[in-house]
Amino acid sequence: MPLVAAACSSEMAIRFTSHYLHDKTRAKLHRANVNFLSEPIKDGTTGTVIVLTTPDAQRTMLAYQGTSSTINYDSCLAGIVSKTNIFVVEGYLFELPDTIKTIIRACEEARRSGALIAVTASDVSCIERHYDDYWEIVGNYADILFANSDEARALCHFSSKESPISATRYLSHFVPLVSVTDGPKGSYIGVKGEAVYIPPSPCVPVDTCGAGDAYASGVLYGILRGVSDLKGMGTLAARIAATVVGQQGTRLRVQDAVDLAESFAFNLKGSSSSVSSDVGSDHISSL
Repeated sequence: MPLVAAACSSEMAIRFTSHYLHDKTRAKLHRANVNFLSEPIKDGTTGTVIVLTTPDAQRTMLAYQGTSSTINYDSCLAGIVSKTNIFVVEGYLFELPDTIKTIIRACEEARRSGALIAVTASDVSCIERHYDDYWEIVGNYADILFANSDEARALCHFSSKESPISATRYLSHFVPLVSVTDGPKGSYIGVKGEAVYIPPSPCVPVDTCGAGDAYASGVLYGILRGVSDLKGMGTLAARIAATVVGQQGTRLRVQDAVDLAESFAFNLKGSSSSVSSDVGSDHISSL
């Protein structure tokens, strides 16, 4: 289970801290350009997540942290952070003891090296338990924030009656780029107090596990390629999420990934490189 991810234009390096993986699993992840920055722990117990999916495609996750509960800011992590284009902090990290200092050190290093910092909200109950820690990172370091509608409302201290677009607009006053998903109702991307609505991409739901991460990957993919068309970026993210939701399991098939990337590149040729039609005169490059 990834703890801190650094997304680069040529590869994605994911740190599994104190987390033993079997050689077969490690080899599969290496083929997907996932690089391990620390040695496996021989004496610990492997972190495990059990995902329960109901017939209506909804999922519940039961997590056991194992040795993944220890995060150390060692030289390997420090070295990759300084070479990163986008540094991604997983919100579940706030559940682990004494990790906030490690996260702050990593964010400060990312900021010094000119990397963008993205934070995923991860879970409403986690936000409620560690609200101040979330805002310590989101308010002081985040360039990009990923949340679903419930998580966005929790970060805003909004009631359930508030709309996702209101939460998106509010959060975008504090974070340069905000992405808020609302399941089959669509999603929003917010910049400087304004929000662009992204319609959902049609699919027949099979398994919603991984939908949020898949959506985030589309946004990060667009940013890493210098795209400043929020609508186009959000549309790609929605299509990736729909592809993952329409299958069993969270891994995007290689051919699906190729088709999505090619379609995205083709559509961009006819789109504006500016976001002026949606959210004023600012470009994502201003991040």
